Amino acid sequence: MAQYDLVVRGGRVATASDVFDADIGINDGKISALGKGLDAGTEEIDAGGLLITPGGVDSHCHVEQISGSGIWTADDWFTATRSAACGGTTTIMPFACQHKGDSLRAVVQDYHDRAGPKAAVDYAFHLIVSDPTPQAIGQDLPALIKDGYTSFKIYLTYDALMLSDEQVLDVFAVARRDGAMVMVHAENNDMIKWMAQRLIQAGLTAPKFHATSRPMLVEREATHRTIALAELVDVPVLVVHVSGAEAIDQIRWAQSRGLKVYAETCPQYLFLTADDMDKPGLEGAKHMCSPPPRDKANQEIVWNALAEGVFEVFSSDHAPYRYDDPDGKMKHGPNAHFKQIANGVPGLEVRMPLLYSEGVRKNRISLTDFVALTATNAAKLYGLYPRKGTIAIGSDADLAIWDENKQVTITQSIMHDAMDYTPYEGVEITGWPVITLLRGSPVWRDGEFTGREGGGMFHRCDTPPALNAPTRFPTGFDPISGKYAP
Repeated sequence: MAQYDLVVRGGRVATASDVFDADIGINDGKISALGKGLDAGTEEIDAGGLLITPGGVDSHCHVEQISGSGIWTADDWFTATRSAACGGTTTIMPFACQHKGDSLRAVVQDYHDRAGPKAAVDYAFHLIVSDPTPQAIGQDLPALIKDGYTSFKIYLTYDALMLSDEQVLDVFAVARRDGAMVMVHAENNDMIKWMAQRLIQAGLTAPKFHATSRPMLVEREATHRTIALAELVDVPVLVVHVSGAEAIDQIRWAQSRGLKVYAETCPQYLFLTADDMDKPGLEGAKHMCSPPPRDKANQEIVWNALAEGVFEVFSSDHAPYRYDDPDGKMKHGPNAHFKQIANGVPGLEVRMPLLYSEGVRKNRISLTDFVALTATNAAKLYGLYPRKGTIAIGSDADLAIWDENKQVTITQSIMHDAMDYTPYEGVEITGWPVITLLRGSPVWRDGEFTGREGGGMFHRCDTPPALNAPTRFPTGFDPISGKYAP
C-alpha cells in the first residue's frame, strides 16, 4: 500500500527562506513529508529538472465586483480563478465591496453566494469599507473580524468609496482594537477632481490625460497622510499599488522610523508606462489604472525598491474591464473622456510569470524573494500562513511546478480570463508553471485547465502577526483605551 496519495518527485523546491532538492509527499491535500527517496505514492509527478514554489497568493484582485460607476468586472469567480490557476496562483483574496448604504454583513453573504459555486482555486475575502456608520463600526466590523475577515481596504479617492480623515481614524481604531490589517488606496481626491475638471474643460480628454490628472504628488500626499493617520492610532497599515518614487520615499521614511508601514506594488508599474496610454483613439484605455503607470525611470525605482525590501507584496490588482464592450471601457462610447472610462487592467494569470522572468532570471531579485513577494508575505500579512504561502509539513499542498526555460509570448489568445485584451500583449516570458496543484490536485497541467468550477474552498483568516506591534502613541494618549501615559 502506497504511503502517500501523491509524491512530487525530484524537484528543486524554493521557499521564502531556502532552496533545496526534495520529494514532496502529499496526503489528504496536505504536505506530509519532505525529503529525498520518499516511498511511493498512489500517484506520482516527475518534477526532475523543474522548480517547485508555493502556489501563489494574489492578495489584491477585483472579481465579480461592480464599480462605483456601475460597471461590472468582466471576470466572474470561475473565469478569474481559472485564470489564476493557469498562472500558478492557488489562493486569491478579492474584495467584498460595501457601497454607500450597504450592510457589511449582507455584502459578505452575497459574495459567498457568488464565490462558492464558481471558484476553482481557494480564496479568502477582504472587505471594502465605504460607509463606516455607527452600526458598521460598532458591531458589524468587530464581528466580521472575529469571523475571519481580518483585513479591509479603504479609499482616499473616488467619490463613491472614499472616506474622510476622521472616518479613516475610526476604521483604524477598530482595526487596532480587534486585530485587522487595513489596506489604503492612497491618492488625493480633491487634487484629482480639480485637475480632471480643468483638463476636460480644455478639451484634453484622451486616455493619456488620466495620468496627467493623477501626478505622483497626488499619491505622495495621500501616502504621507495615510502614514500620519496610522501613526496617530498606532496601527499597522499597507499602502496598495504603489507606482513610483514619491510614494516610495514616504514609505521608506516611515519604515526607517520603525513604523509598521507595509507596501504593495503590481506588474503594471514594472511593465507599463504612461506612454502606453498615448495611443490613437481610445486604445490607450487598455492601459489605464489608478495610480497610473509612470515613466521608465520610475520602473527602475520600483524594481530597486522590490530588491531592497520596501515592498512586502506583489499583487495583480486584477481589475478586468473589457475594451471593445458597451459594458466595459466603451460604456460611454468612442468619444468618452478619460473620467468616463473604467480604469483597471487584468493581470491574475501573468503576475507570477512576469516577475519570475524579468525579476529572477535577470537577477533583479532572488528566488527566495520571489516566493516571499508572490505568496509567503501575503499569507503572513493577512492571516493565512502557514496553511498557505509555503512548502512545509502540514501546509496545504498548493504548488506551482515551473519549467524555468519555457518560453511564452503573452497574447490574449492564450489567456484564460474573460477579457478581450491583455496590456502585456507581445511580452516574451521565460519560465512558466507547467503544473499547478491545489491541495494536491492538478488544476493546470501541460497547457490545459484541469480544475473544476466550485472546486475552490473559502479560508477564514487569523489575526495577522503584524498586529502584535508595540504601542508608540506620539501623543502619549491611547485613543482606544482612553489611557494617558506621557
